[in-house]
Amino acid sequence: MSISPARKAAFDILSKIESQKAYSSILLPAAAEGLSIRDKTLCYEITYGVLRKLIYLDRVTDLLSGGRRIDDAVRIAIRIGLYQLCFLDRVPKHSAINESVNLIARARKTSAKGFVNAILRRAALGIPELEFADELDRISVETSHPRWLLERWEAEFGKETADELAAANNMVPAAAFRLTARGLSAGLHEPLPAETVKSNEVDGCYLADRVNQGLRQLATRGEIYFQDEASQMAANATDLLPGESFLDACASPGGKITSIASRYTGGEHLLVAGELHAHRIKILRENCQRQGVDSVRIVRFDAETEFPFAAESFDVVLVDAPCSGTGTIRHNPEIRYFVAPKDFEELSAKQLRILSAASEIVRRGGKLIYSTCSLEPMENEGVCGKFLQSASDFKAASPKVPIRFLTRDGFCRTWPHRDHMDGFFIAAFTRGQ
Repeated sequence: MSISPARKAAFDILSKIESQKAYSSILLPAAAEGLSIRDKTLCYEITYGVLRKLIYLDRVTDLLSGGRRIDDAVRIAIRIGLYQLCFLDRVPKHSAINESVNLIARARKTSAKGFVNAILRRAALGIPELEFADELDRISVETSHPRWLLERWEAEFGKETADELAAANNMVPAAAFRLTARGLSAGLHEPLPAETVKSNEVDGCYLADRVNQGLRQLATRGEIYFQDEASQMAANATDLLPGESFLDACASPGGKITSIASRYTGGEHLLVAGELHAHRIKILRENCQRQGVDSVRIVRFDAETEFPFAAESFDVVLVDAPCSGTGTIRHNPEIRYFVAPKDFEELSAKQLRILSAASEIVRRGGKLIYSTCSLEPMENEGVCGKFLQSASDFKAASPKVPIRFLTRDGFCRTWPHRDHMDGFFIAAFTRGQ
């Protein structure tokens, strides 16, 4: 039974995403470690491609199968084969079909081999023309975004923005990265790979069209760290002054605290990273070690209830709050299928609790920075408005970001369709003397 390592890995990753609500951006690097460059490329292409086209692939499958109920493993194998038939011209049709059939046998679903074979052979002869209930149904299927999410964005941002967001979420993002403390200490300013350019928007950020072998090697050595421009912007917005103390209240996996630590290496700053869960602390610690960061003190606590610090302990506190992640769908395409309408209300309540608790440990005259990677007003402006109503000694201030990203209300917003970076929200508050 012949199955390429790339397709095996893609099937296993997509199965975990389906059954465990795992994230592709976490599963892919681990699964691809032992693959050749060619297989790694195909694994990434199939995995991300299926996730970005999932609703479309399922609509085609349902049409070809007559709406038959299909087991999850069988549907995943069909998605993999169908994606290759529809979108990967260089893959021979017989390979796409035969290996999907073999994936089903490997998954011990041998009774479905004939069904998978028949569906994919029909598709290979020509994809049938789909019919749509209305214009929104067409956009939902063609961009593979749940209808309710498009309706929500249309109500919040207008139809044009909603449509542009959905299209942008399926674009392959540029590879954004920064030099780590290890990379800076090694003098890794140049030469970076020739196709690398500096970001015009974010200090210290570099961009490449794709992650090539040279960049992978630098990342493996801990000399660069892949981090979206908008996420780096949020770290830069903390804007520490000499000698100021800093807390990253929700720090794991550590992108922002390690970015900050790489710029303040003289030991004059107290840098503290907080996290609740042991497995996330492990990730945070490993990231610090890999990047050569040894100046960060890691403390375990629940930011939602009580901080283990005296009142007014820090000059600057960052709350990069747990959120829906709808601004990062380009990097995590499965988020569009995981998130549910009720999540926004639950998350915004949690975010407000964390922000309010964090405000207690900000010194008089200090700064509180709030950020999310969500597009949702309820998680962003809504949380900030409620916070200001209850925290009379805080006032809103414009975060230190390029001025074009500031809204009329003085908040920072980035957009995938407009800015070609993740959708982030950043707010700054100062505490009165």
